[in-house]
Amino acid sequence: MAEAKTKQTKINPADFLEAVEPPAKRDDAFEIDALFRRITGHEPAMWGPSIVGYGSYRTTYASGRKVRWLRTGFSPRKAKHSLYLMGGYCDELTGERRDALLTKLGKHKTGKSCLYINKLADVDMDVLEEMIRNDWEAMLRLYPED
Repeated sequence: MAEAKTKQTKINPADFLEAVEPPAKRDDAFEIDALFRRITGHEPAMWGPSIVGYGSYRTTYASGRKVRWLRTGFSPRKAKHSLYLMGGYCDELTGERRDALLTKLGKHKTGKSCLYINKLADVDMDVLEEMIRNDWEAMLRLYPED
C-alpha cells in the first residue's frame, strides 16, 4: 500500500509560523494556532512543510489504503489560510451544523474538507470557534484517540 505523501515532520511549528509573510498573515496564523490549541488541548506538529496539525488519527480508505493524518489543523498559505476540518465531511450531523454556521461566518470559501479564509478580520471568530469545536468533537467521536 502507498503511504500518505504528507507526513508528520520534526519541523518546529513556532519556527514555521515566525517565517510566515506578510506580517499580517503571520499575526493571523498565531491567532489561529492559539484557537486550535485552546479547542483541542494539543500542541501543534508540522505535517509536511506547511501544515500545522493538532492530534492525529488512523483511517483506512475504501481502496484499503491505511493512513495516519492530522485530526485538524491549518496552513497559512500565501493567498488564504486553509483550515482542515474533516469532521463535517466525515459526519452528516456535523456537516449540517457546519453548513448552517457557514451562513454566519463571513467571507470564506470551502473545499471538500477545507475552509479558506483570507484574513481573520473577514470572519466572526465566535462562529469559527464553534465550527472548529464541532469538528474536533466529531473527529474524536468517529476516531477515538489511541
